[in-house]
Order: sequence, then C-alpha cells, then structure tokens
Amino acid sequence: MRLGPHELPNNVFVAPMAGVTDRPFRQLCKSLGAGHAISEMAASNPRLWASEKTARRIDHDGERVPVAVQLAGADPAMLAEAARFNVERGAQIIDINMGCPAKKVCNVASGSALLRDAGVVRAILEAVVAAVDVPVTLKYRTGWDPGSRNAVEVAQLAQSCGVAALTLHGRTRACGFTGQAEYDTIRAVKQAVAIPVIANGDIDTPEKALAVLGYTGADAVMIGRAAQGRPWIFREIVHFLRTGEHLAAPRVDEVRALLLAHLDDHYRFYGDAVGVRTARKHIIWYTRRLEGGERFCDRMNAIDDCAGQARAVDGFFRAHAERHERLHYTLH
Repeated sequence: MRLGPHELPNNVFVAPMAGVTDRPFRQLCKSLGAGHAISEMAASNPRLWASEKTARRIDHDGERVPVAVQLAGADPAMLAEAARFNVERGAQIIDINMGCPAKKVCNVASGSALLRDAGVVRAILEAVVAAVDVPVTLKYRTGWDPGSRNAVEVAQLAQSCGVAALTLHGRTRACGFTGQAEYDTIRAVKQAVAIPVIANGDIDTPEKALAVLGYTGADAVMIGRAAQGRPWIFREIVHFLRTGEHLAAPRVDEVRALLLAHLDDHYRFYGDAVGVRTARKHIIWYTRRLEGGERFCDRMNAIDDCAGQARAVDGFFRAHAERHERLHYTLH
C-alpha cells in the first residue's frame, strides 16, 4: 500500500491512541510487523507546543519512516500552522483527528465533534492540505450519533479536498467503544471514494482482519486496543494474511525480553519519575491474563521505582517460563 510517496511494508497498522502510542510503543509495534504507525494526538495550539506533554508526542527521534503525526484542533489556520511546524520537524505524513470521542476533546468542538459541521470539516482539510507538501490523512468516525451518520459524505468531501487516505473507526461518537463496529459503513465509504480506506474497530484476531478486509474492501486494517499488551499481533495478522497459517504463540522468554526492552526505552523516554507510573498500564496489559497475573498486577501498583519494576517483570516471566514454554493465558 502507498501513502503519497511512501511504500508501506504491509497493510496492518497500529492506531494512534492517546497515552499509549508514544514513540517507544510505535517503535516496538513497527519492529513486530506494523506497517504504519501514527503518533498519539498532539495539540494544534502553538501555546502548547513547548509543553513537556506535547513535546514528547511529537518526538520522533530515530523512528522508522514514514513519520506520521496526528493533530487535533478545531481552528483551520491553527491546524495548518501546526502541520507546517511538524513537517519542519520531520513529519512525513499529517493525520487529522476527527475521531476522538473523549468529552474533553469534543467539548472544545474538536475530535469527532467536528463531524457535526461539514463546513468546518472542509475548511480544516483544505487549509491543512494547502499548508504542507506531504500527504494528509484523516481519521474519523461514522458520525456524531446513530441518527446522524455522515461517513460517506465526509469521505467524499475529504477526497475532494486532497486528503490522501481515510481511516474510519466503525462507530459514531455517541457509541464510544461499545457495540459492534459498523463494517457496512466502512464498506459504503470504500465504494464511494477512490483514495485508500483503512478499516478500524474490533479487529483483534488474524481471522477478523481477513474477514474485515474481505467484506469492506478496505485497503488496510488498523489495530488499537487489541495491541495493548500484545504487540506481536501485527506479525500474527501479517503472516496469516500472507499464508493463511497461524504463528505459534510467542515464547515466554521472547516476551520477557520484549517487555524489558520496551520498559528500558520507556524509562529513558519519560525519565524515572514519570516512566515508572506510565509503564504500569503496559505491564498490566502484558501480564493480567497470564497465570498468576492478577496477583502480580496488585504487586506492581505498589512498586515506585523503575529498577524494582523491571526486576519484578523479569522475575514474573522467568517463573512463568518454568511452567510454560509459550504464553499461557488463563480463562476469565
């Protein structure tokens, strides 16, 4: 699949997730087979660019190309300025967020709230496309609520504005992350436009990825929550799409090494004080469904230093490896 001048290695992408898809996590997912990764949502307001939080979100030092930055905002001129700023800092793709359902985003008429006003959508997309000479993509939802789905109209509008590709999460803003993803709507969007369409929502197994691609006709799939604590899902899906065969579950010693390397990168990226707190969610995602995982997660929340956290992770997986060669999940 191509995005502008960029030939991507495959059509299985990692979703931009606020508080999750930071540079260490993107790098990890790419190393495990993700064909493309977009940064977590960064603010378009220039007053926030120097903040520590935004600076981290647009830090792509050493990242495998193409570098893609997602921007959030409601003001066309401000988004255009933010796009130029990020391209000057090395962004090779700009992604516009019109899909975030969070109240704090929608309450300032940003994210999926933008879908209520086609005029604003057009103004934003035209301004950003005109501001930069890199591909501009759009991630959005099927509408504000089930009574006002407008995904096809927004897709056609985006294509007319010069947007290079669309990622559609198959839910309205009102649906949040509940209910079933609307693959019918993604299919309708794919049939209505000529630009690439990426299907997002509830894709959590290789079989589901194949089924969604087949049913919707989408050019790619985007994996979000299913990659949390399971970043090897990308190589599993890529392998299944290419061969029709399943990879074996990863070996425990491989996962131990992966997580420890992820933690080391995470601590160096955030520093000790922030790193130990923000790493907890990743550790819990990796371990909670494993044998003894719930007890381990309770212990993890009480550890307040990076070295102790890493030692505990190392010990947990070494003990698991004594009982199981490969990851062994409990049923609950």
